[in-house]
Amino acid sequence: MAAPRVLLLLALLLAAPRGRGQRSPAPHSPLETVLTEGNLSLSELVGRWFLVGTASRCSYLAENSHRLEATAMTVAAPDGRSLVISTFRRLDGQCWEIRQRYVPAGVHGHFSVRGHGYKSKMEVVVGETDPHSYAIIYYQDSQGLSVKLYGRRSQLSDAIVDKFEQRARAMGLSEDMTYYFPTYGFCDSADHFHILDETEL
Repeated sequence: MAAPRVLLLLALLLAAPRGRGQRSPAPHSPLETVLTEGNLSLSELVGRWFLVGTASRCSYLAENSHRLEATAMTVAAPDGRSLVISTFRRLDGQCWEIRQRYVPAGVHGHFSVRGHGYKSKMEVVVGETDPHSYAIIYYQDSQGLSVKLYGRRSQLSDAIVDKFEQRARAMGLSEDMTYYFPTYGFCDSADHFHILDETEL
């Protein structure tokens, strides 16, 4: 009877962690590698931005890239810490507004957001940006990672677009996973029947 007990004890000892330093580290979010603008003031992000491009493995984008609609967002920073985002886009010809609150996530330029469409919180990182011209923003949720290029104008220079594609490739998102949005047909507002307000969640 002693032999099985000894074998069981030996198996438990071999399976146990061998000290604090040898435990496998928890998997890291790819967003931890993104460099942010350390001196960026949130007030510099306030105003209207146009979605120029998105890099993502999203199957919906791949299947519907020919149906992408012009998309814009308005940014406010009501308390100087969080961002309130209103995204405007058309769906079946009707303008919609989606309101979300990006709350600070402990590191400068990092935010989290919850919404009806998210099973868990979404992480957002404001990466490289020139507040007068463009912003490259990273998003991570349970569905995966995406990198988005926003501009103060709907069309940006080739140099900025190249920079965006480089940043996307650094996250493992190639050119065939990159989609560009129409530069006309933007919505400026939506009636109160077509506003999805997620800022109170």
